[in-house]
Amino acid sequence: MTERRCPDHPRRRPQAIVHAMASLPDTDASFVLLHNPRCSKSRAARELLEARGIDFAERRYLDDPLTLAELYELAARLGRPPREWSRRGEEAWSAAGLDGDASDDAILRAMAAHPALIERPILVRGMRAAVGRPTERLLDLL
Repeated sequence: MTERRCPDHPRRRPQAIVHAMASLPDTDASFVLLHNPRCSKSRAARELLEARGIDFAERRYLDDPLTLAELYELAARLGRPPREWSRRGEEAWSAAGLDGDASDDAILRAMAAHPALIERPILVRGMRAAVGRPTERLLDLL
């Protein structure tokens, strides 16, 4: 875990950034951003949280993939079928043998094996989650 200090408030620590093994939060007081720093939408989500002074853990899910159990839990927290938060245009979609009739289980298993299939960014707060497309959708969790 690395700590960062807010430049406007050198004594205040706005958030602790966790780069590995940030598990899904279990209380509304905790936030985890599933983040890909190469994605502009993901960077915008991070900037939104920082601008609002939200303490959050960052999980770079391409480097620290979610387990199948975590993906099932994430699906429940999103309240949406995995097809709606998967990147079906990725090569890994067809490489995993997925098509329009793929089951939720097959999609989640493919996401566990190929984390690039997970849409980003996703913010998790307690037992709720939201996909940040557009970024403003994350405001519902704040």
